[in-house]
Amino acid sequence: MRILLTNDDGIDSVGLHILARAIAPLGEVVVAAPDREFSGAGAAVGALHEMRPEVRRAKIDGIDEVWKVNGPPALCVMFGRLGAFGKPFDLVVSGINPGANVGRAVYHSGTVGAALTARNGGVSGVAVSQAVLGFGIEGQGWDEMLVGQKWDTAAAVAQAYVRGLLQNLPEDPAVVNINVPNVELSEIKGWKHADVGVAPNRTMATAELIPIEGHTDAFDVKMSWGAAEATPKGTDTALIEDGYVTVTNLGRLMPEPRNDLGSAESGLSEFLSELLLS
Repeated sequence: MRILLTNDDGIDSVGLHILARAIAPLGEVVVAAPDREFSGAGAAVGALHEMRPEVRRAKIDGIDEVWKVNGPPALCVMFGRLGAFGKPFDLVVSGINPGANVGRAVYHSGTVGAALTARNGGVSGVAVSQAVLGFGIEGQGWDEMLVGQKWDTAAAVAQAYVRGLLQNLPEDPAVVNINVPNVELSEIKGWKHADVGVAPNRTMATAELIPIEGHTDAFDVKMSWGAAEATPKGTDTALIEDGYVTVTNLGRLMPEPRNDLGSAESGLSEFLSELLLS
């Protein structure tokens, strides 16, 4: 089995290195990760005509083939699908992200975006994230939150899931979002399927424009975050707070029937009817 491993925190992330060594016994692991931080990139591949994609060899102890890419994780996965790193891959794994990707953080997570891109290419993807001190902000764990991070716990959980998945890969590619509490392995209460919550535990609260001295009409953005909030039971946010590993199988984007958009649709119909008659 060939496994492509990526992340959105960059090739030097400790979480990436620990996860790489954890899943190395399960198959032929190739690491292709961004050359720098791409948290919040979602499933973006970037403006390819401007960025001039570039790939360079890198090193991770215990892994034979490692690449760094000057683009986001989804681009790393796309290059894997196109054959840049050799034969086709059987599975894409993304992580370990410092900061639980729960609630709305799922929508803009580069960790999850890599797994979504894998499915677009016909391969299952597993995104692995771990809570951090204070549960992180909008799914991102800033440097000061990583003190004492229990990386080995998330790596062990990911290894167990990936081992089982490789024994019976689904014909219809899946996207699995796994979140792990930041505790010792012995302290985990178990795992549960989870709904995607509306918001992560701690969210950005304000964004204020601060004028930049010496520049006209230029501003820094000063952001602040709110206090931790209670979240609905059964959601990924609530369960990881309670000490459970959460597993969420993410579906595809599908059209949604609506009966409250009639005015907008009527306006579109009238516009096109008048256009065709003119």
